[in-house]
Amino acid sequence: MESVAKGREGNSMKRVSVLCFVLLVCTGAPCDAQSTRSLVNGGNDLYKEQKFNDAEVNYRKALEKEQELVQGHFNLGNSLYKQGKFDESVKEYETAVLKSEQKETKAQAYYNMGNSQLKAQKYQDAVKSYVESLKINPNDQEAKYNLSYALAKMKEQQQQQQNKNEKNQDKDKKDQQKQGQDKQKQDQERQKQEQEKKDQQRQQKQQNEQDSQEQKEQKSGQQEKQMSKADANRILEVLKNNEKNVQKKLRVRQGVRAKTDKDW
Repeated sequence: MESVAKGREGNSMKRVSVLCFVLLVCTGAPCDAQSTRSLVNGGNDLYKEQKFNDAEVNYRKALEKEQELVQGHFNLGNSLYKQGKFDESVKEYETAVLKSEQKETKAQAYYNMGNSQLKAQKYQDAVKSYVESLKINPNDQEAKYNLSYALAKMKEQQQQQQNKNEKNQDKDKKDQQKQGQDKQKQDQERQKQEQEKKDQQRQQKQQNEQDSQEQKEQKSGQQEKQMSKADANRILEVLKNNEKNVQKKLRVRQGVRAKTDKDW
């Protein structure tokens, strides 16, 4: 079972899960005016009845009349703690420490401050407060116990934070690796697309060159055909002319009578 910090109220000591506090009662000299004393005493009565919000109102009214009232700040801190307003209660205890001239009051204020910080899970701050309390009152067994408890919780918290940091570092590392892999994949995909585009362009260029060559060859073939036809016509014309000349020569030769040596 997990141990819990010790608290105290008045002169009694007990081990409880909800921490209790020293409650200073304003009597006699510490209060300069009857109205201020009445407000503090009224707040104390309300506090005992566990009407912590109403007690807070009384203490604040008393402090409006007398800002230097140590008991007012101290008891206001107690009522704030009981309402779960730990940060506010710490501020009131700090003020009580600064304004008080009594070592015992300072020690008790540091002790209660440590309890508030412990409840707020600000273990390192709680350790410091308990240490300050023990500097003034080294024989305070409750402060020693709570200091030990706060140290254990602080160590546990630090270990949890370390584990969390390591987990976050692992996550960041995995995220970076994934980002690197994604980037590499994107680069490969982009390179592939660029290569495909280049291949398409090269194929298109080759196709265009092939089409151009075929067109040239086709045109050349047509020209050759046309030239061949013209040549054939010229050849035919030449043959026709030659034939006419041959026929003409033959007719001429046939019309000449051959001479003989003997006259018949």
